[in-house]
Amino acid sequence: MKELLLWPNGAPYAEGVSDEDCPAITPYLVEGKNRPAVIVCPGGGYGRRAHHEGEPIAEWLNGLGISAFVLRYRVAPYQYPCALLDVQRAIRTVRHEAEHFRINPDKIGVLGFSAGGHLAANAGTSFNSGKGNKAIEDDIDRQSAKPNLLVLCYPVITMKDPFAHTGSRENLLGKEPEPGKVEQLSNELNVSKDTPPTFIWHTSDDAGVPVENSLMFAAALSKHNVRFDLHVFAKGKHGLGLAEEEEHTNGWTDVCASWLAFNEFK
Repeated sequence: MKELLLWPNGAPYAEGVSDEDCPAITPYLVEGKNRPAVIVCPGGGYGRRAHHEGEPIAEWLNGLGISAFVLRYRVAPYQYPCALLDVQRAIRTVRHEAEHFRINPDKIGVLGFSAGGHLAANAGTSFNSGKGNKAIEDDIDRQSAKPNLLVLCYPVITMKDPFAHTGSRENLLGKEPEPGKVEQLSNELNVSKDTPPTFIWHTSDDAGVPVENSLMFAAALSKHNVRFDLHVFAKGKHGLGLAEEEEHTNGWTDVCASWLAFNEFK
C-alpha cells in the first residue's frame, strides 16, 4: 500500500520537501475488520532507519493477524522534538483513520528497535490525549497519542551516562545537550502508572546498547505496577531484528507473539 504523509502540507520544523523532511507511514494491512495495529519504528541511532527493522517486522506482524505501519520518522540533522512529534502524529493518524484501515482504535501499539525503541518508549511515557480539545483545529490532532502497548527491542532508554548510547544522544540532542533535556529524554525517569503494558527484550552481551537500558525501564515499570514482560538472552549482537540466524535469540518472536495474544492483540 502506498505511503501516507503524516502532514501533507508540511511537517512542523520541516526544512525542505525531500522524503527525509516528510515523515510518513507505510501501511501493511491484514484482512478483516477491527484488527489490532502496531506502528513500527526502525532503529539507527537517530541518524538513519534500518530497513531490516521495518518491512520484515511488519510482515511478521501481519502473520500474527496484526496490521502494521512502518514509520519514516525524522533523523539527524533533525533533533528533538521532531521524531517524537512524528510518532505521536502516526498514532493519531492511525486512530483517526481506524475505519478506513479496518483497525481497532483502542488497540494501537508501538514497536521499536534500538533508537526506535527509545522513540517508542518516549511515546509511551510522554503523551497527551488531545481528545475533546475543541481549540485544536486539526481533526487528527484531537485524537489521543497514547499507545495501548509497547514492544521495545534492545532499546535505547536512557540519555544519561554511563549507559547512554552516545550516538543516539548526540543525534537527538546535540554534542552538548542541556542537562534538563537529558533528564527529559531518559525514559526510565518518566514511567508512570499510565505507561502502557510493555514487552522488552535485549541480549546481555549487547555491545552497542547496554542491557542496563532495558533493566532500568523494567524496574521503573515494576515500581509503578505496569504490566510487562522482560526477556534477556545470553547471546546476540546489537541490531538483530528478527534474529533469524541467531539460534539462541530468535525465539523472541515466539514469546512476543504469545505476549501480544495475552494482551488480546490478535
